[in-house]
Amino acid sequence: MPDKVKAVFLDRDGVLNQEMGDYVRRFEDFHVLDNFDALKTLQDRGYMLLIATNQGGLAKGWYTEEELAKMHNHLKQVYHEHGVELTDFFYCPHHPNFTGDCDCRKPKPGLLLQGIAKYNIDPSKSYFIGDRERDVEAGTAAGVKGILIDSDQPISTVLDQIA
Repeated sequence: MPDKVKAVFLDRDGVLNQEMGDYVRRFEDFHVLDNFDALKTLQDRGYMLLIATNQGGLAKGWYTEEELAKMHNHLKQVYHEHGVELTDFFYCPHHPNFTGDCDCRKPKPGLLLQGIAKYNIDPSKSYFIGDRERDVEAGTAAGVKGILIDSDQPISTVLDQIA
């Protein structure tokens, strides 16, 4: 069995791209934040970078899987151009008012547990950076240390909290 890896999970809206109120619905409104150096530092420290994001707008019909894939591919490409590899995206397409309950919508830990299982991650050596209390709760429930930041706050300001 290979050694377990360490990871930093990242919320998307307000962490990797600009917070747009309720939902980023259109690719045109998707603005990547400059956290390139901070994430490169984490990558250089041996952390795998994974995204965990609620995308309830899918359940509401506000945007399509194709539009979401465009945003995620763009995010991955922009970070790649700055030497940062975003390994994978885990998203919850559900919304309780439209699709009922699920195990993956934060604050539930489902998205993180998927990543932990898929990549053999050691939760005790891993982190989740998010801009909502539900991100920290999801991290805690998955055994990962949650770090709360303000929306659009540079990730560089919390690097000292990550070993």
